[in-house]
Amino acid sequence: MIVEPGPLLAAIDSPDDLKKLAPEQLVQLSTELREFIIDSVSIYGGHFGASLGVVELTVALHYVFNTPHDQLIWDVGHQAYGHKILTGRREQFPTNRRYHGMSGFPKRSESEYDAFGVGHSSTSIGAALGMAVASDYKGEFDRQHIAVIGDGAMTGGMAFEALNQAGVVNSNLLVILNDNCMSIDPNVGALKEYLTDITTSRTYNKVRDELWNVLGKLSKFGPNPQQIARKVEAAMKATLLKQSNLFEALKFRYFGPVDGHDVQHLATILNDLKSIPGPKLLHCVTVKGKGYALAEKDQTLWHFPGLFDKITGEISKKTPDKPQPPKYQDVFGHTLLELAQANDKIMGVTPAMPSGSSLNIMMEALPARTFDVGIAEQHAVTFSAGLATQGLVPFCNIYSTFMQRGYDQVIHDVALQNLHVVFCLDRAGFVGADGPTHHGCYDLAYMRCIPNIVVSAPMNEQELRNLMYTAQLPENAGPFSIRYPRGEGVMPQWRTPLQRVAIGTGRVVREGEEGGVAILSIGHIGNYAVRATDTLAAEGLDAGHYDMRFCKPLDEEMLRDIARRYRAIVTVEDGCLPGGFGSAVLEFLTDHGINMPVRRLGIPDRVVEHGTQDELYKECGFDAAGIAQAVRELSAKVTAVTLETVLR
Repeated sequence: MIVEPGPLLAAIDSPDDLKKLAPEQLVQLSTELREFIIDSVSIYGGHFGASLGVVELTVALHYVFNTPHDQLIWDVGHQAYGHKILTGRREQFPTNRRYHGMSGFPKRSESEYDAFGVGHSSTSIGAALGMAVASDYKGEFDRQHIAVIGDGAMTGGMAFEALNQAGVVNSNLLVILNDNCMSIDPNVGALKEYLTDITTSRTYNKVRDELWNVLGKLSKFGPNPQQIARKVEAAMKATLLKQSNLFEALKFRYFGPVDGHDVQHLATILNDLKSIPGPKLLHCVTVKGKGYALAEKDQTLWHFPGLFDKITGEISKKTPDKPQPPKYQDVFGHTLLELAQANDKIMGVTPAMPSGSSLNIMMEALPARTFDVGIAEQHAVTFSAGLATQGLVPFCNIYSTFMQRGYDQVIHDVALQNLHVVFCLDRAGFVGADGPTHHGCYDLAYMRCIPNIVVSAPMNEQELRNLMYTAQLPENAGPFSIRYPRGEGVMPQWRTPLQRVAIGTGRVVREGEEGGVAILSIGHIGNYAVRATDTLAAEGLDAGHYDMRFCKPLDEEMLRDIARRYRAIVTVEDGCLPGGFGSAVLEFLTDHGINMPVRRLGIPDRVVEHGTQDELYKECGFDAAGIAQAVRELSAKVTAVTLETVLR
C-alpha cells in the first residue's frame, strides 16, 4: 500500500523546499507531516508517539536553520521520523527498519542531514558541543549547533556532564529540551519534578508571556532592552519559582517554557535565538503522541505499537491456534516476583525500562522493592552495588547494549568487591529492526574477562528460571550475569519447578556419533542447533549437541569428554566472535594441549545492520541451515584427513 503525502509535503524534497513556504503554511504542513507518519507507521510499523510529539518542532527547526550546514543532533532518534521525511527520504520511508532499508535512527552514512548517529540516549549535547568547538577552531562562526533532547534523556549523566562543560566553553550551542514527561515509560526523579514546577507555575508563565511580548516590541531598538529583559526574567524565575534556575546556574541562557506545538511561534523564537551567542536552552513543552488521541492517552503502549488500524486504533495481533511460548522478558518478570516473594532480600533495579524489561510486574506487586533510576545505567549498577553491601540481592535488569554504558561500574563497584549483584541482560544478541545501536553483541566477551563473575545464558525458559533461582542463593553471593534474547522462547508450558543449577555445568542435548562433530551452543541460539542436528540426522550425519549454559566458568569436565569422544567442534553463539564463547572454548583446548579442529559461528567482527533476527542469523551463517552446513564441511574435512592418514 502506498501512503500519499499531502500537497505541501509532496513538494518538499529538502529543507530548501520547506523554506519557500509562507509562515502561515507551516501549520498545514505540520498537519500533513503528522498524518503521513500516522499512515506510514500504521501500515509498516515503527516507533510512533515520539515523532508525533515533535512534528511542529521539526518543521520549525528546518524552516529556520540552514541544515545541514547548521548541525541538528537528535537525542536517541526515536523522534526523528519527521526529520527524515523532510530531508529527502519520504519515498524511502516505507523501508524504515526493514532489512536493507532505511535505519530507524539518524545515521551519518545515510544522509548528510544526520549530523550524528544516535541510538543510545543523552549523547546529543556532548556531540553538539564537540561540533561547536570544532567550528570555533575552524573559524566557522556562522554555523549553528542544535541538540534536541527529551526530559527523559536529560536524566542521563552524560547530558549533565556536557551541560557542565558547555556553560564555560561559551560556544554557539542551542539545546532544545523536549519536555513531555515521558521516555518510554513515565519519567522519574527530581529533574522531572523540577521541570513540572516550571511548567505549572501559573504566575511565572503569565509574567513570562508578558515579558516576551515586551521583548518583541523593544527588540527593534537594539540589544540593550533585550539584555534588560533577560535580567528581569532571570530575577523573576528565581523569585516566583522560589529556586534558582538549574540551567542558568550552569551558565546557559534559559528561554521558556514554550508551547512545542505552536509551529509559527516556535519559528519566531528560533529565529530570534539564532542571533544570541553562547550556550542557550529552549524549554519546549510537548505531548508525546500529539495528534493521535489513543497515543496521547497511553504513551507507553504507543511508543512502539506495531501495525494498527488508523481509524479504530486496533493494534494488529496474530491469533495463534495453540498455546504460544512467552517472551523471555515476561518469564524474567514473573520469575523475579516469584523469587522476591520467597526471599525478602531480593530487590529489582532498572534504568528507565520497567515495561520493556517486565520489571513492572514486580513493581506493581512490590513497589517498595523495585527502582526505576531513570536513564542512568552507570548509576543503576553502582546503586545495586550499594544495596548489595547491606546484604540485599539486587537483580539489575539492563538491556545488553545499554549494559555497555555501565561497564566500568561492573568492574570497579561490583566485581572487585565481589558483591552479590545479579545482572539480567535482556535483548542479548541480535535484536532485529532496531539495528546495530541496539544489538547485544558484546556482553559474553566483555563479561567473561572480569574476575569473580559468573557468565551464563539459558537455552529456554526453564533454564532462565533455574539460573535466576541459582543466582540468588546465598552460596552464590557474587556477581552473576544472565543474558537472554529479545522475543519469544520455546516452551508454552514454562512455569516449571525452580531447581538449582550447579555453577559451570552444561547439559547433553544429543549424543552424537563417536569420532564425529560436536556442536557446543550457549543460550537461545541452541534451539537452532537442535533444528540443525535434526536435519543432519535425516541425512545420516549424527552430530552431538551440548548446551554449555555457562561461558564462565566453562564445564571443563564436559569439554574434556567432548574432546575424547569427537574429532571436531562447532561452537555457536548469538554474540561477537572475538573474545566470546567460542574463544573461551579455544582457550581451554589450547591451555590443556588439546589439538582438534574448531569452527566458531557467531556475530562477525563487523557492524551488522538491521533486519529480523532470522534474516541476520542467516546473513552471519548461524541460523539452522548455517549450523548444519558448518557441521557438514567440518565433518568432510575430518573424514578427508582420516582417509589421508589411512592411505599413508
